[in-house]
Amino acid sequence: MRAINRAFAGIVSATIANTVMRHRVRGLISYGLLRALGIRIKVWRNRNIKPKYQLAVCLIAKNEGRYLPEWIEWHKSKGASKFYIYDNESDDNTAETLRPYISKGLVEYTFFPGKKKQLDAYQDCLEKHRFDARWIAFIDADEFIVPLKYKSIPKFLENFEQFSAVEINWLCYGSGGAKKRKPGGVMERFRAHSTPDFHMNRHVKSIVNPRRVTSFVGAHEAVRLSGKAADTNGNIIRKIFMDRPPLLDKIRINHYAIKSLEEFMEKRARGRARPGSMRQMNYFERYDQNDIKE
Repeated sequence: MRAINRAFAGIVSATIANTVMRHRVRGLISYGLLRALGIRIKVWRNRNIKPKYQLAVCLIAKNEGRYLPEWIEWHKSKGASKFYIYDNESDDNTAETLRPYISKGLVEYTFFPGKKKQLDAYQDCLEKHRFDARWIAFIDADEFIVPLKYKSIPKFLENFEQFSAVEINWLCYGSGGAKKRKPGGVMERFRAHSTPDFHMNRHVKSIVNPRRVTSFVGAHEAVRLSGKAADTNGNIIRKIFMDRPPLLDKIRINHYAIKSLEEFMEKRARGRARPGSMRQMNYFERYDQNDIKE
């Protein structure tokens, strides 16, 4: 049935000129229109349920254990009160590292084996926690949400209550010339980043209202069941992210895609959660942007 839905979605969406609408229609049909209608009914029936968490964060990771404490503590300090972490067959210390956070109830841990599982993990998170969190951010372990004009991420989100999703731009950080891993946190060690207009900064990640989205089209855009998506200035999104200039003045996502050369080689060796392919060396060269030092 999923294969039939996807095939039909491709045929129907191909007739739609606007890319944002095309992605949404393709996503809804692929998800299943009856399933989507079922969510609408369920949301209406449970409209009086108050979420336990104002902001949760969803992550799928593989062998990122050494980086997770900094990542969790940062987002906790910026207003996240729950983390849904999917472990994609890690064989490092990920589970052990997360144990103290799990015991405190801050992290909900799910072992999630298989290849190309990122979007499946995101959908699983939405299905299970649709009524648990007011907002869920879907980001990676090398991405840190940084509110610039607000004390916290939830404070920023107060301006977006009417929207189904908010898309936040990257700011890409380079290696700073580091060949080897050194002690210290990622945000402390890597302080040089691209210029704001660097084309890769057009990429976004989404914070969504889980009652208004069904799934994701790629790792960046949520499939909206209802409502509109906004950029960080509160403008309704009418163009896909690669056709829009980056917005980095209110909030951004610091993206540490490569870190040091040694760390990139480790990342390269473990493969990718979604495409299931190995990154080439030109990936390092593309992201090694060190134009501005903080």
